[in-house]
Amino acid sequence: MVKAAGIGIGIGATGTVTATALATPAGAAGAPVAHPGLLHTRADLDRMAAKVKAGARPYAAGFAKLTANRHAQSGWQPNPQAVVYRGSGTPENYRILYNDIHAAYQNALRYHVSGDQAHADTAVAILNAWSGKLTRLEGSADRFLAAGLYGYQFANAAELVREHGDFDLGRAQELMRSVFHPLSDDFLTRHNGAVVTNYWPNWDLTAIACVLATGIFCDERAVVERAVEYFKHGDGMGSVKHAIPVVHEDGLGEWVEAGRDQGHALLGVGLMGTVCEMAWNQGIDLYGYDDSRFLKGAQYVAKWSLGGDVPYTANTRRKGAIGGWSGSETASGVAGVDPSMTRPIWAMIANHYTKRRGLPASYLTQAAAKAAPEGGGGDYGPNSGGFDQLGFGTLAFTRDKATDPAAPAPAPVPSSESTAAGSGTRPQAGTTSSASPSPASGRDLAATGSQEVIGWAAAAGVTAVASGVLLLRRRDRGRREAG
Repeated sequence: MVKAAGIGIGIGATGTVTATALATPAGAAGAPVAHPGLLHTRADLDRMAAKVKAGARPYAAGFAKLTANRHAQSGWQPNPQAVVYRGSGTPENYRILYNDIHAAYQNALRYHVSGDQAHADTAVAILNAWSGKLTRLEGSADRFLAAGLYGYQFANAAELVREHGDFDLGRAQELMRSVFHPLSDDFLTRHNGAVVTNYWPNWDLTAIACVLATGIFCDERAVVERAVEYFKHGDGMGSVKHAIPVVHEDGLGEWVEAGRDQGHALLGVGLMGTVCEMAWNQGIDLYGYDDSRFLKGAQYVAKWSLGGDVPYTANTRRKGAIGGWSGSETASGVAGVDPSMTRPIWAMIANHYTKRRGLPASYLTQAAAKAAPEGGGGDYGPNSGGFDQLGFGTLAFTRDKATDPAAPAPAPVPSSESTAAGSGTRPQAGTTSSASPSPASGRDLAATGSQEVIGWAAAAGVTAVASGVLLLRRRDRGRREAG
């Protein structure tokens, strides 16, 4: 693994390694990285524990949702694999990986809320087992999705136990650097040999999330800045002005993937929110970047997913392989929606804008209320779509309407870019196609993985908490750190 600033490693389906130059901003290795500092800070974890101990709503219902999940049990046994495959034409086993990662995350989160050491020990055992065995990710183009999704999730689970005496932090960091991050960084650079608009926003966003999480978890500030720079100015469809190419007069930001389908639009919003939250916890305000462009896009998707009418601008995007098959696809209107479809994404985004920032966001608020209490992996069906977000936002992100004293708001990021409505228009997803000769596989390069029927389920109602008050033990922090 080449670790010098400005260099990334790309691993293809066959394991071939190639070097990639990164466009890392000058002076990127400046400020130190804060820990814990991915999706949850120390203030966040302490807030969850105190609120649940007091039986406060809706935290108690969110915690009951967590404890009811089979992945959150201290008896979970990991099943690490040396090679993980995702994609058609391969002996797929990636479900083992995402189930184990979610078990690690849920046990780690449950430990921080309850103080029960058994859950911390279980999370550590899962993560150590995988860092000691996993050597590479392979498969079709879907291997990039695996790297991005499970990379950012592994880092988040590991961040929650990085101080545990038995956790092999160095080995976990090496796993991020040598297995997950190289594929994600390479995708942002080369897009699997496809034209840059071939892949929908969520492909870029999984990669951005992984690169950002790697930089934070591994104390690599230059890698953090690489992800931030791509979010703002990247050529692919996942950078913010390409994912949200048009801001309409009513203040809604058109989400590019709304012309494709609802499930992938929800995925994209959840991933962009994840990127913004992790950056925020490092003092970088991507939530507010470009006049809070993400707020406008999230509001658009929330309104549309709730069954509301939204404006749409017809757009055409190019797709295909560089130097090979190519074509175009045009979207003329938003796809149909199922108002019962949900993902555990809304609490995090709604609480940032309405509670941290005190901004109006009625559609986000409605979507969050409808999805509450949010669950996590295992609560939204058995297939991969139900594991794309770590979830439990009702527990983790509900907050009072004030900035946490321990987590001051980052200073706004100066920007010289125009924020005019309609700026940065980008070719979009489509419903009608025109093309030169078909690809050999007979499929769009960006369609890999889309054949799977994803199991979304509406969030369950509030779970009763026995005896009215949860009596939880919190062990002395010094004893916890001793392992």
